[in-house]
Amino acid sequence: MSLQYRVAFGKNDEAVEGPDDAANVVTIAAADVALGAQVAFMHGKLKNTGSTGELFAAFLDGSADAALSRLASRP
Repeated sequence: MSLQYRVAFGKNDEAVEGPDDAANVVTIAAADVALGAQVAFMHGKLKNTGSTGELFAAFLDGSADAALSRLASRP
């Protein structure tokens, strides 16, 4: 499972974690990270390209929330 997470702080200002050749790319605005990955996805705030199954697996094991929180809390 290869996921790349992108948290957008503004135009041309993103924090990225994960390989450039990831099968899934997950994108969310920094202001929406506080919702949690699952809720943001259901509200259409979190976008995913690639397999939804892999994204749901990341929801279940908590790795999506952990990565997005880490990226959103940049100094």
